[in-house]
Amino acid sequence: MKLATFRREGSERIGLVHSGDKRLFDLTAACERDDPANRAFDSMLALIDADEAGLDTARTLFDKRGGETDLSVGVDAVELLAPLPQPRQMRDCMSFATHIRQSGRGARALAALNKEGEAAFKAALAEPLGELAAVYQKLPIYYITNRMIVRGPGAVVKWPRYSKVMDYELEFGIVTRRTSANIELGAARDHIFGYTIFNDFSARDMQMVEMEGRLGPAKGKSFDGANVLGPWIVTPDEIGDAQALDVEVRVNGETRARSSTAGMLFSFEEILAHASQDETIHAGEFFGSGTVGNCCGLEIGRFLEHGDTIELRVEKIGALANRVERQG
Repeated sequence: MKLATFRREGSERIGLVHSGDKRLFDLTAACERDDPANRAFDSMLALIDADEAGLDTARTLFDKRGGETDLSVGVDAVELLAPLPQPRQMRDCMSFATHIRQSGRGARALAALNKEGEAAFKAALAEPLGELAAVYQKLPIYYITNRMIVRGPGAVVKWPRYSKVMDYELEFGIVTRRTSANIELGAARDHIFGYTIFNDFSARDMQMVEMEGRLGPAKGKSFDGANVLGPWIVTPDEIGDAQALDVEVRVNGETRARSSTAGMLFSFEEILAHASQDETIHAGEFFGSGTVGNCCGLEIGRFLEHGDTIELRVEKIGALANRVERQG
């Protein structure tokens, strides 16, 4: 099942995606027609909290009322929002060895560009890759990011005024369900509500300065619209093996990278088991995978320009497109 949040007639609604991802069945309106006392479709968080009973109701409503034409609308006819407009928490991981190694080289190249110019930048990008630090293989590494700045498909992301180097990152991630602490590895899959695409926009020049402080990204990752989710949440039964999905990055229609989600250093189940040690993980949180190898400008030495449209595609989930614009 694919589940979306969209705005129609001035209100936010929950929709079931159907007809080859072209149409939305308005679960909020269908539930109001069928059982007004049921509030499971007031928001995506409400549906997540309703858990399996809510998903069963969604299937039943579609089976029962899917033929009522006024309850479905074209995806292009509504404003598609982030499927989870305000997660209860957001964490982003470092799960792909290629990205970790190449982004370190890219950071050195960016520093060389600022100090010595284009020739030094290209030379640094051609240097051999360093070894993967042992800590990345020892345990899942993640940081907490800003859950209040989430945007959705089609949103224009405003370039922060303090940055000259804007970048994209193709990631995917999970939305959690069933609030719990100390999740056993064997039960962790039961805590995954679904999967979505994540574009972790980054002000690279600010990030490079901040990381010298060895605490983590702040303004390099935290500005309005920096965290983009979408286009919808796909339940695990439709994903199958989350480490076997083809991905692609397009900028202005040009393919900049093709890769795969294969080879995560730790699975989402392992990440959940680790993060929940003596810490409650709440239903409706988001965990990002970290950038898939080759799927950001820092790795390949190509950054964004004013007006660029970035499209991230992940097999079995869909496509997430946004435009970036400079301010002032």
